[in-house]
Amino acid sequence: MPDQLRFLVAESEPPEARESRRESVGRSSGETYVDTLRFLAPEAVCHRVKPADKGAALPDRAGLKAYHAVFVTGSPLHLYQDTPETRREVDLMRAVFEAGVPSFGSCAGLQVATVAAGGMVRPSRRGREAGFARRITRTEAGHRHPLLAGRPASFDAPAFHSDEVETLPEGGTLLALNTVTEVQAVEIRHEAGVFWGVQYHPELDLREVAGALRRQCDDLVREGYVGSSGDLEKHAAMIEALHQAPDRRDLAWMLGLDAQVTQVEHRLAELRNFIRFVIEGR
Repeated sequence: MPDQLRFLVAESEPPEARESRRESVGRSSGETYVDTLRFLAPEAVCHRVKPADKGAALPDRAGLKAYHAVFVTGSPLHLYQDTPETRREVDLMRAVFEAGVPSFGSCAGLQVATVAAGGMVRPSRRGREAGFARRITRTEAGHRHPLLAGRPASFDAPAFHSDEVETLPEGGTLLALNTVTEVQAVEIRHEAGVFWGVQYHPELDLREVAGALRRQCDDLVREGYVGSSGDLEKHAAMIEALHQAPDRRDLAWMLGLDAQVTQVEHRLAELRNFIRFVIEGR
């Protein structure tokens, strides 16, 4: 492998969701990941592929081996539905496992890796997490695993999902959970590869959380998470204001957030830990 870090970001969003996200916050999920990786590892070369897109040019096993790590983004696709988009995403992830390239995924990225390794995904039984996953709790294995190094025993994180992992594949280790979602962080060892994944979104800043809430407004009102679009806008505006002034104790108190979410050095813990793991394994 070349000495310079080379990262591949697999953007799981289909084209319509990608453009909606750009209109909302100025970046697709893959572009957010690339910006975050460049913040954490400025020397890294980052490439982006779009496996959900029809006709997408995707690397083969030899092409994957040119990268030190693969990152799989979130997506509104449902991995329990057999569609051309989900098949392409799962096939790429299977190739990543076979190539032995370390990989990391958040939200749907975790679900893609789960299905690729033989596990199962389902609609969330206790409803969606929208905005933040609360009181994510490390398991005994999670206290020992480097993915969650620096996290307290229980913490909050940005989160948006209406699906969840039902069954971990053989080779999967549960690292964290909460009362809403039974699988919040995992390691999966499959074929020649190792995957670290979280159901939440360490890559999202609070501005992007506010944008995602606005994009999901109709669903959240219909499902009773918020009384009206006006109420949601007030909530989103408060989150966006905290993004602009992360030291405002009044906003953090009203939103029930602490430094694990408001301070970038804490929020990015899992991604920073994974990059350290990749560097140490080179």
